[in-house]
Formats: sequence, C-alpha cells, structure tokens
Amino acid sequence: MKPSAIDLFAGAGGATRGLRDAGFDVLGAVEVDGSAAQTYRLNHPGTHLIESDIRTVSASALRRSLGLGPRELDLLKTCPPCQGFSTLASGKGLADDERNDLVFHTVRFVRAFMPRAVLLENVPGLARDARLGSIRESLAALGYASRIYEFEASRFGIPQRRKRLIMIALRGRRFQLPDDIGAIVPEYISSASAQTAFREVAATQRSDDPLWKHRTHNAKVSARIAAIPVGGNRFDLPEEHQLDCHKNLSRRNATASYGRIKLGEPAPTMTTRCTTPACGSFVHPTENRGITLREAAAIQTFPTNYDFIGDYGSIERQIGNAVPVRMAKVLGVVIRRLLPGG
Repeated sequence: MKPSAIDLFAGAGGATRGLRDAGFDVLGAVEVDGSAAQTYRLNHPGTHLIESDIRTVSASALRRSLGLGPRELDLLKTCPPCQGFSTLASGKGLADDERNDLVFHTVRFVRAFMPRAVLLENVPGLARDARLGSIRESLAALGYASRIYEFEASRFGIPQRRKRLIMIALRGRRFQLPDDIGAIVPEYISSASAQTAFREVAATQRSDDPLWKHRTHNAKVSARIAAIPVGGNRFDLPEEHQLDCHKNLSRRNATASYGRIKLGEPAPTMTTRCTTPACGSFVHPTENRGITLREAAAIQTFPTNYDFIGDYGSIERQIGNAVPVRMAKVLGVVIRRLLPGG
C-alpha cells in the first residue's frame, strides 16, 4: 500500500501533485479559497477536499471521515499562509498579521491524527517568529523529534530561486534527523535554469491552452518593456521610459521591477504577481511581454497539462502561492526514506 498523506492549506494542489509523484496517496485536503479549491478538484478528483476555513474544520471529524484511526496517517503536510512572515513586500515581517496564527492549527491536526511524520513549509521569515518555537515545543510534548531546514529550490532542479523554511517532525524522540536534506536525496541535486521551463512549455504547448496568455499592457507600458534589453531591468531604461516613482529610489530599492528573466539562470521566485512586470523580474527573456500564466506554472514545475480555474488574477495568485511540484516530490521522497519501511 502507498503511504498516506493529508494536505492542509492545499491551494491549487501543487504539493498534492508532488507528493503523489513521490508515491503518496493523498487522502484528504483543506483549502478555503473557492477558485483554488475548484482547481484542486479538477486535478485531484480522488482526494476528499474540504473547502472551508481551517479554523472551522474538526480535525477528528476529518480523520473519521477518511476511515483513519489515530497513528494511522503517514504524513501531515501543512503550508500555512506566509504573507505575514514574508519579507518580500515590506522588508520586514508583519508580526501582527492575523493569518500568522494559522500555523498553530498544525498542532491541532497532529493531536487528532498523530501521523508518523509532519512536513511544514513556509518562508524563511517564520524562523524569526516565536510561533515556530511554540509549535516545536508542542510537537515535542506529543513525542515528536523535529528539525528546521532552509530549502533552496534551485539546488534541487527547480528552475527558480525560491528559499523556503522546512520543518520535518517524526513521531518518536529516538529519531536523529540529518543535517542536510540533500544528503538523503543526492540524486535530486541538480541545477536548472529558466530555459528548462520555457523549453518544456514550447515542446508541449496546446493551441487551446487557456493559460497561454499574459497581462495586456497599455501603449506606455508596452514601450517600456520593449526598451528593456535582454538580461536587463529598469536601470537599463532610457529616461523617457523610467517611472517617476523609481527616479527617487536608490539602486537598492525595487531592483527587480521590469526585469527580464535570464534564460541561463534560475528564474526569480514566483509570487502572487508572477506575470506582472511592474512587480518583479517577470518580463519574458526575449519577447516584449510579461510571461504567460503557463510559463509561470512551468517555472513552478506544474506539468503543462495541469489546468487552473478562475479569472486571470486568481490563477496568477494560485500559481504564485503554490508549493512547486518538484519541491513537494523531493520532500515526499525525503519523508519516505526517513520513515522505517518507507
């Protein structure tokens, strides 16, 4: 039998797809966003999805509905909203963001399921928050050994620079978790450039793909994008194309805005505005446009037949919020190798 998993804060299902690729049977999931839930159901029809705010979901009721007893689940994966811990937008975390407390529901579900392993994914900023220490103390009281890792996606063949905090917890204090995730899955360590994703899209492009579209731009923005040289960004723009809001900024601020993705390097982190040139280095490497939704999804290592539901902005957020599929697969393989009999 395949090892079992539950996916909390499942989003569009990137982690579920990766865990399935790693050999897990993802039995259940929880997601509150309606469009993301529709995307999830479309791509994972065999998984029992609860579309609800996790604060209203009974962990014990979910366990019983899946026919599981305590200690029968192999993996609980959780990826709470990270915006409050992120430093991308403001340069500092938002300690009072009410979404931050959602991380505590990890412990509530662990108590109900008592899984063999727990996998938590978030931004590195969580390491500076007292909530993480509190979660680890609670898990230790329940009999779990845990360890924190910094995961750089580009190290594992994912074509983007994406640093994440990973917490792995295993039931049983006897476990000695390794210092380096890469030591467990050395065959997954490889480099990948943005060109990998663009080539995959070009090779498998469907003529009827609804994600083969980019943001439309007015004449002024289109001219600005056309003036960006290959490999360039806003600092390479001639005076007439520079934004007034950028002229008074130092070279340390908004450095990624209107940047072209460089084919020979990993792409930048895909964010919830990952196809919006004003919000980062999301301009196509050579064409005068922002990247398409499908190109962004490929950089997130979604297979090119993975479909999304929602309006343009919703799909852009779903893609940017997702755990890259290959990242989830690598972590799933790590968990399987750490568990006895895995």
